[in-house]
Amino acid sequence: MLAPQNSPQLDETAIVDEAIASRRSVRAFLPDPVDDAVIAEILDVAARAPSGTNMQPWRVYVAKGTVKQKISEAILNSGIRAEKAEWDEYKYYPDHFFEPYLSRRRANGFGLYSALGIGRREVDRMRAQHDRNFVFFDAPVGMIFTIDRRLNQGSWIDYGMFLQNIMIAARARGLHTCPQAAFAPYHRQIRPVLGIGEEEVVVCGMAIGLEDTSKPESEFRTDRAPLADWVTFAG
Repeated sequence: MLAPQNSPQLDETAIVDEAIASRRSVRAFLPDPVDDAVIAEILDVAARAPSGTNMQPWRVYVAKGTVKQKISEAILNSGIRAEKAEWDEYKYYPDHFFEPYLSRRRANGFGLYSALGIGRREVDRMRAQHDRNFVFFDAPVGMIFTIDRRLNQGSWIDYGMFLQNIMIAARARGLHTCPQAAFAPYHRQIRPVLGIGEEEVVVCGMAIGLEDTSKPESEFRTDRAPLADWVTFAG
């Protein structure tokens, strides 16, 4: 857990930097419940994210208990394998990966599977690991995010800032998250469970809770490309 905001050991810069740098996509959670009041606090502060003309294009469905379980069952019992899921509302990934993005994607996948002891040809185990998305990696709280389909790309950019705010606010409270685009192709299964109208596009899901540090996947860390690879200072 991060040091309290009034801790003399950390100044404001260190507190903010620690919340950002310690954010990870956690894929193993403890079942310990998270109070609705804490989730409400996180969402309330996250909503301070900027948006064009303050449109605030986000809508959030917070799922717990039996409702969260119904989402999981609807997807896992759909008969649609992850590799066959249809991205019919929007495309998250390019049709064909190219460098440097292909290498980064592979390093991420191979790194996670290596931490789990999954070999590169163990397709069934890879699928099983991917399916853990749909139980929110056992987190006690799962969130589904939607956006009105009439909005344009600018609002989607705004949405990303809102999602980041949620993850940083969660870290400030000692919680971890995992943003999950994997839910988007299963909007048909999710809609009836949460009563989501057709005017809304399912953007992603997110698991939130306390990390289970006893699991091997919790040892996995991604790296970041050096600034020299992607920053240009001009002037």
